[in-house]
Amino acid sequence: MAALAACEDWVVVTSGKSLIAVSIKSEREPFLYDCSKAEQKPKDSNNKSEEGGSEESSTDKILAFAISSCGKFCALTDDRKRLVLFRTEPSWHCVSIRRVVRRCTSLVFTEAEDEILVADKSGDVYSFSVLEPEKEGQLKLGHLSMLLAVAVSNDDKYVITADRDEKIRVSVLKSPHNIQSFCLGHREFVSALCTSALHPDWLMSGSGDGTVKLWEYETGLQLQSLDLKELAGMSPSNTKRFAISRVVGSPDGNVAVLCESVPAVHLFRAEVETEQKLIPSETLMLPHCAWDLTFDPRGHLWVLLESQDQPILLYTHTQDGWECERQNPELKMVMEALQSHWDMFLDSLHMESPFKHLYKVNFDNMASYLQKKQERIQQQEQKGGKKRVGQLRQSNGAKKKAKLDTATAVSHDSG
Repeated sequence: MAALAACEDWVVVTSGKSLIAVSIKSEREPFLYDCSKAEQKPKDSNNKSEEGGSEESSTDKILAFAISSCGKFCALTDDRKRLVLFRTEPSWHCVSIRRVVRRCTSLVFTEAEDEILVADKSGDVYSFSVLEPEKEGQLKLGHLSMLLAVAVSNDDKYVITADRDEKIRVSVLKSPHNIQSFCLGHREFVSALCTSALHPDWLMSGSGDGTVKLWEYETGLQLQSLDLKELAGMSPSNTKRFAISRVVGSPDGNVAVLCESVPAVHLFRAEVETEQKLIPSETLMLPHCAWDLTFDPRGHLWVLLESQDQPILLYTHTQDGWECERQNPELKMVMEALQSHWDMFLDSLHMESPFKHLYKVNFDNMASYLQKKQERIQQQEQKGGKKRVGQLRQSNGAKKKAKLDTATAVSHDSG
C-alpha cells in the first residue's frame, strides 16, 4: 500500500519497493530509492529468519516508513526484514542498513530523533539507535498479539502501542516494563494512533470498528467516541466494514481521518475551551479513493490518490474552510514527480485490503446447533417413514398369505 509523509522541505512517498522524496523548497531532482537494489544481507544476518521462513521467499516491498519530527531523518522497513536509515541534510543519503527480527508493521522516531521504535507482527517493539546507526536493535516490550501501530508522547516519556486485540497500551519509554495505563474500548483491531501537538495529553485512535476515539492517555480515560458511519450518513443497520486507515493531526489542532476505500476525508477541530473533544468541521469529497494523507509542519493537508492523472491533492485552511489548491508551485513539483514515476504505484493499485484478515470471526453456535438438529429430525423422519412402509408391506403380505391359506383349506375340506 502506498504511504505518504511530509516535512518542512520534502514530501515523501513509498509504494511497492520504491521511495521517492520530492523537494518542495528548491528545484532539484527527486531522491529515489529502490529496495531491490539495496544490500541484500545486512551484517550479522542469516539465510533463515527467526520466523522460520527463507529470505528467498521474501520480496523487497516496503512495509512501513516514517520521517523524524524535524525532518532530518527518514527510515523504512521492508519485507526482507531490513531497516534502512536515511539522512536528509544536506542531501538524501543512506546511513545504514540493519536487520530487524521479524516483519514490521509500524515505526516511529522519538521526538529527540535519537531512536527509532519498530513494531512487528509478533507483538514486539525494538529500539534502534539513530546516533549509532550500526548498532543492533534492543527489545523494548512485547504484546501477545500483532502490533499495528506505535507512537510516542510529545515529551518522549511514553511509548504507545496498539494491537490486533483492541488494546492500546501506554508504557514508560525508558522502562517499558512499567505500564502507565491501558486505553480500552474499541471492539475491533486498533489500526491508527495519533498524538496531538496542541494538546500533549491527548491521544486519538482509529479502529476496524469504524470509530475514532479521543483519550486522556496517561490515565486511560476515554473522552469521546466518534462513529464514522454516522458522520457519513450511513444507516446503523449497514453491515459494511468501515476501517479507519489513518488519523493525523496538524500543529494547529486540526485532525484528519481517512477510512479504507472511502473517497472522503473527515476533518475535525480540537476544542478545549468549552469541552475536551473533537468537533466535526468538514468532509472533503475526493475524486478518487486515497491511499494516505498527512499534514506538513505548516498545517497544509496532502492527500495521495489512486489516480495517475491527479495523484496528489493539497488543501489549505482558510476562514471559509478547507480549500483545494490548484496553482500551488509546491503541489506542481510533487505532481510532476509522481506522474513521471507512476510505475512505482502499480503494485499498490487494486491491492487487497491490509485489514481483511484482522477482523474477528464470530461463530453463531446456536444457529449451527438448530440447523443440525433439524437435519437429524428430518433424517429420523425419513428413516421412520421407510420403516413404516416396510412394516405395512410385511403386514399386507401376511394378510394375503393368510387368505390364501384359508382358501386352500376350504378347498381341501370341500373335496
